[in-house]
Amino acid sequence: MSLDYKNDGAFHEKVIEEVLAAYPEKFAKRRRKHLTVAKPVADASETAEDGGTVTECSVKSNIKSLPGVMTIRGCAYAGSKGVVWGPVKDMVHISHGPVGCGQYSWSQRRNYYTGTTGIDTFVTMQFTSDFQERDIVFGGDKKLVKIIDEIDTLFPLAKGVTVQSECPIGLIGDDIEAVAKKKAKEIGKTIVPVRCEGFRGVSQSLGHHIANDTIRDWVLDKKESDYEPTPYDVNIIGDYNIGGDAWASRHLLEQIGLRVIASWSGDTSLAEIERAPKAKLNLIHCYRSMNYICRHMEEKYGVAWMEYNFFGPSQIAASLRKIAKQFGPEIEEKAEQVILANQPLVDKIIAKYRPRLEGKTVMLYVGGLRPRHIVTAYEDLGMKIVGAGYEFAHNDDYQRTGHYVREGTLIYDDVTGYELDAFIQRVRPDLVGSGIKEKYPVQKLGVPFRQMHSWDYSGPYHAYDGFAIFARDMDLAINNPVWGLFDPPWKAKETPVLEAAE
Repeated sequence: MSLDYKNDGAFHEKVIEEVLAAYPEKFAKRRRKHLTVAKPVADASETAEDGGTVTECSVKSNIKSLPGVMTIRGCAYAGSKGVVWGPVKDMVHISHGPVGCGQYSWSQRRNYYTGTTGIDTFVTMQFTSDFQERDIVFGGDKKLVKIIDEIDTLFPLAKGVTVQSECPIGLIGDDIEAVAKKKAKEIGKTIVPVRCEGFRGVSQSLGHHIANDTIRDWVLDKKESDYEPTPYDVNIIGDYNIGGDAWASRHLLEQIGLRVIASWSGDTSLAEIERAPKAKLNLIHCYRSMNYICRHMEEKYGVAWMEYNFFGPSQIAASLRKIAKQFGPEIEEKAEQVILANQPLVDKIIAKYRPRLEGKTVMLYVGGLRPRHIVTAYEDLGMKIVGAGYEFAHNDDYQRTGHYVREGTLIYDDVTGYELDAFIQRVRPDLVGSGIKEKYPVQKLGVPFRQMHSWDYSGPYHAYDGFAIFARDMDLAINNPVWGLFDPPWKAKETPVLEAAE
């Protein structure tokens, strides 16, 4: 690294001002509220997750992106279908509207599951009502009825259906609720109408909330469950089993003596969702997408909830101890045994990869929880987070981020394509972790990249075994010899046009 990061806070403030200077004054004033540098909080008594200093990361968030700005957000449909409902494996999820939305969201997040596709599991299948012009004119209610009948005939082992409404549905006023009630009585299965039209809200975040509310209103308390609870029952909430993450987490929790009775929504079933209120504790991984239903279960059923973080050995140990404390000395002792048993693996991983990654800098721009949850996993390898931001975070997400990132970290909300490109070129990190839309432009800048929405076809990254995969992947990205074969823009030598032509 050619930059001196001893005074990175001042440097990052300067970078922000340089980027804003390219905008018209009115737009620059608006965007300035979304960009900041992490500073120490006034209350020195507050400590971070690892006992260090908490930082203030307050920025304007969860407001509409401006028309014409190259935002990287998704929509409410993406939040519901792609995140909350889509991974529920034994239900069929209809993309109700034109074919494009369902096609684009088809099996892109690698939500692993057990079962036989097309028989009792349907996650990687695409069902759409394929709206045409006549459907826009005359409505799609009758078409939706016919589709549900066909699904019931073709896939008798499907436990239910969700109707994921696309933009035209809200515009023309299809009564999907009436269809759901009618067909649920006729076929005797759970039918869930989800008003997740893409134009609702400012990002995919509202789609999460809407989907949570439909679980509350259309699933919980609708059927009697004969499931017999135990004092050690927990739910994994907000883990979508990307690359097998939820399996790794479940295994770790079972090792300390707990029983996972539901995993929402990676590799989960409708029955698991129905019995979730019988658990003793909800363990929420992705706070942004599933805190709504956890709060509801706490208020109505008395099920306590807490966040946990299984990225990297430091947070794994802290989370296991925090979880075990809820269940008493016996579970606490088992947690300590599990932590101790995995320490040789941790030591081996760090001994191998830390010398290769020590001091490397990382910029993160992802969706829900990762810009804060994976920070300490990088730090366990000796790496430094120099920038972190979210696509669709709320104010409380940035407050939580202050418990992970260090003073001077560059913070950006709903960053534009121009801003992200400019930040990368000025900060020059050794690695960028973001989504598929950012992957190739960043690599063309000569900067190593990892796709941190779905682990770049790798994973799992959760738990101890996942940390080994995480460390390997970061090393492969940064230390790949390909980066020495060409110069990034800031190192490329200018060649006169005529000379280049010759």
